[in-house]
Amino acid sequence: MFEYFPTGPYTWNLGVVATLNSGGLIDEVDRACRPIKDAANAGEDAGTEDFLRAWTALTDQLVAQAEDAEKAGHVRTAGQLYFRASNYLSQAERMLAHSNPDRVPTYRRMLEIAQKAFDTHSPRVSRLTVPYEGTTLPAYFSQAPGNGPRPVVVLVNGLDSTKEHMYSSGHWEELAARGISCLMLDQPGTGESLRLQGLTARIDAEVWAGAAVDYLETRDDVDTSRIGIVGWSLGGYYAPRAAAFEKRFALCVAWGANHDWGSVQRRRKEREGERPVPHYWSHVLWVWGQPGDEHHLDTFLDFADGIHLNGVVEQITVPFLIAHGANDRQIPLEMAHRSYDQAVNSPKRELRVFTPEEGATEHIGLDHLPHVSVFVADWVADTFAELGDRP
Repeated sequence: MFEYFPTGPYTWNLGVVATLNSGGLIDEVDRACRPIKDAANAGEDAGTEDFLRAWTALTDQLVAQAEDAEKAGHVRTAGQLYFRASNYLSQAERMLAHSNPDRVPTYRRMLEIAQKAFDTHSPRVSRLTVPYEGTTLPAYFSQAPGNGPRPVVVLVNGLDSTKEHMYSSGHWEELAARGISCLMLDQPGTGESLRLQGLTARIDAEVWAGAAVDYLETRDDVDTSRIGIVGWSLGGYYAPRAAAFEKRFALCVAWGANHDWGSVQRRRKEREGERPVPHYWSHVLWVWGQPGDEHHLDTFLDFADGIHLNGVVEQITVPFLIAHGANDRQIPLEMAHRSYDQAVNSPKRELRVFTPEEGATEHIGLDHLPHVSVFVADWVADTFAELGDRP
């Protein structure tokens, strides 16, 4: 993996790589990161406010340029600038401690920039809400071109990503180019649902996933017989869990296996394996709505033991793809093999391991994200086509 900060931390380097592989430009990223190289040496937690200031300054510059371009009638130029600005700010926001007073204002600004990007860069992407247990789940919907109902992928987050990261990734564009719409969802415990609505994560992912299907079934532009679910990172737990118990899903992709997330947490307590974000334990407790702090983790770890797919993937009865990096430093490769080996009732199960020789070998392939994205999009398109050919 390209490591901008030679001595780490891993979380900062992963954020830089994710940004560059989601449409960021190396010159802009370098100008943001150069002033904070020394801050990186203080450790992953200590310098996150410096990270925010540096990347916010870059965001400010791009937004100002975008506004000037709009005034001049250069909508395409403005759209490119807003798109990159939303990418940069989403990575900086992701690094903050949840208690940081800048976090919510930064996220609200990110929502505003994303909307400007839709208006000028991605007119087929729109904001919507999914009804859920007396409230709603925020989402973005990418409508595939073409006439008539289209197949749809419900794309779900991991532990620390947001629908804005999914938008920046461009995966929805790959799906749209293959005639597939995409619902980018901030499920409970992620993104806007967590930050602005206080909805925390739940083990029974099929509940909120079922609500997404309920919503999609109300749309006349959706082929309700071909709704799939794709989850990256911790979504590699959520998506298989949802597909196992919500039988309206026609296919499932674990974009990064997460077969036994609870056991990974026990390893992390012993400092085994890398962590995805700074301020890690505080972030995890916030996501899952668990009391206490990082000095009192035993109760949480007992709870986390229940976050696994043993006895679950056996109940997946639709096509199932597991895509995993051979050198994933967060989730060991053995987790991918476990999910594959246990998914014995899937009519089409596939394990795709990305190697160092081809790239995409890190967590969810962030070191070569477009390579994984097109593989997943091709597999989904091929599988939907096969399902469409059924009598």
